[in-house]
Amino acid sequence: MRIIGGSWRGRQIGVLPGDTVRPTGDRVREAWFSILQFDVPKATVIDLCAGSGALGIEALSRGASHVTFVDSSATVLALILKNLTALGANPESYTVHKDDAQRYVASLPAHAFSLGFADPPYAAPLAAALSAAWLAVPFASVFSIEHPSAVDLGDGGDRRRYGLTAISFYRA
Repeated sequence: MRIIGGSWRGRQIGVLPGDTVRPTGDRVREAWFSILQFDVPKATVIDLCAGSGALGIEALSRGASHVTFVDSSATVLALILKNLTALGANPESYTVHKDDAQRYVASLPAHAFSLGFADPPYAAPLAAALSAAWLAVPFASVFSIEHPSAVDLGDGGDRRRYGLTAISFYRA
């Protein structure tokens, strides 16, 4: 998988083999960051269900000041750290937390982050739960979440479809 923009544009990052993690494809990631291009520079970012870390790494590449990666898998977090080290990322520009995304955001105050990403597993109802958590307490000023296009989160977010994938955007 490659970084599509910013200072690390064109650089490759590792992904886990198999279907354990479903990284966001280049086309969808490019559209996602095109929509958020003015929100990323100097942003404090949370990347929930971080997987390969592609969304948070892309944000760092495009000028985010700090990214907090959250995933429940130690293997995934080790891969993210390996990717960040290979890119030469400043260790002060990121943190990683091993935790359940839903539990993690439940402890956050409103506007703890300026920008939030979530790419939860499609098989779990986590997209709806994270959307509901943000609607209850907007832990990021701008929150975007990837989900199957067949799933309607039904909550007033700005929804964009890309084939079988959709991204819902929320602004506080």
